[in-house]
This record gives sequence, C-alpha cells and structure tokens, in this order.
Amino acid sequence: MRNVQGDFTLTPVGHVSSELKDRAEAPKQGTEGAPDAWLVFEPSCSAALEGLRAGDRVIVLTWLHLAPRDVLRTRPRDDPANPETGVFATRSPARPNPIGLHPVEILQVVGRRLRVRGLEALDGTPVLDVKPVIGDVPGL
Repeated sequence: MRNVQGDFTLTPVGHVSSELKDRAEAPKQGTEGAPDAWLVFEPSCSAALEGLRAGDRVIVLTWLHLAPRDVLRTRPRDDPANPETGVFATRSPARPNPIGLHPVEILQVVGRRLRVRGLEALDGTPVLDVKPVIGDVPGL
C-alpha cells in the first residue's frame, strides 16, 4: 500500500479507566449498557481540559489497542445472520487503523480526570483526543 503522507506517530493524551476488562463483556455501543468510566489525562494535557464541564457532550477518539488490524470484512454486530461486509461500513473495532469514536456525556470533572457516561472502551484503552459535539449531530 502506498503511503502518500509518510509515516506519523500518535501520542495518547490519556487512557480509559473502566470496570470493562474483557472484550467479551463490553457492549457493542456505549448506549447498550456501558458502565460509567473515567478518562485519565496525562499531566502535560491539563490545560487542554479547560472549559469542559459536567453535562457537556464530547466525542472521545481512542486507539483500540486490542483489536485485530488485519480484518477487512466482518458480519455487522458479529451476527452470523448478517451478510459479511467491509469493515468501513461498520462500527467494528477490528480494522486497519483501530480508531474508536465514542460519543459520551461528561458527568464530572476532577482535576485531570473526566467521568463519562456511554463509553464502551476497555480499561487501559489509549485516548487520542476529545472533541466537543457542536450543534445537533444525529447519533451523538
């Protein structure tokens, strides 16, 4: 595969602290019973958290570090009744670049930690970025 832009490095800004420890116990989506979790940020990112408040809706981008990267086709929701399709047409964590996209609500801000609702990521998952939800974005 030709890499037009060259190689680049992503540096996590924090990690997920959650009671979800195993992929088998995690819901497919955060709205399907995910427990509240904490986003724990690196000290160097403290200033980046300024302005975030309880009640804010944000999108958390994660690196799904335990997901396979060699899967290109899957059955949506791992349901054998669904026809196989390309991973780019699904929310499957298994994909060439396993970037997770998680719409969550901030419940609490404590120092460099955000307690959030609706995060299905496993404990220890690297956090890449957080972005506010602006306006009414369907599904977020």
